[in-house]
Amino acid sequence: MSAESVQARALCLFRAAWLTTGEPLAAHTSFRIGGPALLFAAPPDAEALRRLLAFCADERLPWLVLGRGTNLLVSDAGYNGLVIHMGKAWAWLRISGQTAEVGAGYPLPALARKTAEAGLAGLEFAAGIPGSTGGAVAMNAGAFGANMAAVVRDVDCILPSGEACSLANAEMGFAYRHSRALGEAMIVVGVHLALTLGRPEDIARRMADFQAQRKARQPLTSWSAGSVFRNPPGDAAGRLIEAAGCKGLRRGGALVSPKHANFIVNTGGATAADVAALMAEVQRRVWETFGVWLEPEIKLVGEFDAPTPGTRPA
Repeated sequence: MSAESVQARALCLFRAAWLTTGEPLAAHTSFRIGGPALLFAAPPDAEALRRLLAFCADERLPWLVLGRGTNLLVSDAGYNGLVIHMGKAWAWLRISGQTAEVGAGYPLPALARKTAEAGLAGLEFAAGIPGSTGGAVAMNAGAFGANMAAVVRDVDCILPSGEACSLANAEMGFAYRHSRALGEAMIVVGVHLALTLGRPEDIARRMADFQAQRKARQPLTSWSAGSVFRNPPGDAAGRLIEAAGCKGLRRGGALVSPKHANFIVNTGGATAADVAALMAEVQRRVWETFGVWLEPEIKLVGEFDAPTPGTRPA
């Protein structure tokens, strides 16, 4: 079946302004890189989300959940499937006592700020992480020795089958930059957080300190997808990359940041191919220098030419 016929069937079936074709994904990623999506949808509610998943199952069409577009590198050719954007319809927040109920599309920095203003501590580390709450929970985002697993009480998900489920913290399988939601392609739609009481001024001071450290160490004003590689056990990817002489290495418009070696930045006009080639070169150099294979932390979406980042040498 052709891409055009899939697009036509989707538009006919849904007849909704929230479903479009050929949406450029560069406009939806923090890298400002990425080709078009075959289908792009911003479902307004859980029923629309279930219908989209059922359509994908019937058409044997791959799908991808997109929050704020951080932690992603989308191919220049785009994505030959459905992109499900968890946007404004999923950006709700309710605070009651020491509990925050938050939608998957709510920006994580805004969540950290709002809970701090309410005198609730636990999310200070998240103030500078530019993703969505749902994505942060799915990948167990963290910084400064803290992570989402420490504050999550339970998570509301929709399974690929369309079935809804609620998982307690202990059922989420949280690990370093991983959770059961990520491993089993569950779509996080809502999160319940258990926070602790604190003085707003003390919480704000800790957040400001973390932000100052980020500003000093990371290229926050450049287009990037955050940390490119996972930290190997007992070491830091940034240290290894710098020690292998990769700081300042460039491929086209992509640059290993001179400020933090585990960031690749788009200096303007970088393609996904530029970034992928630079990632592969960094992996090669670190491997040859230290015998350590760096696994990508960012997710590659779509088709890439060899050598594909993450492909360990034989």
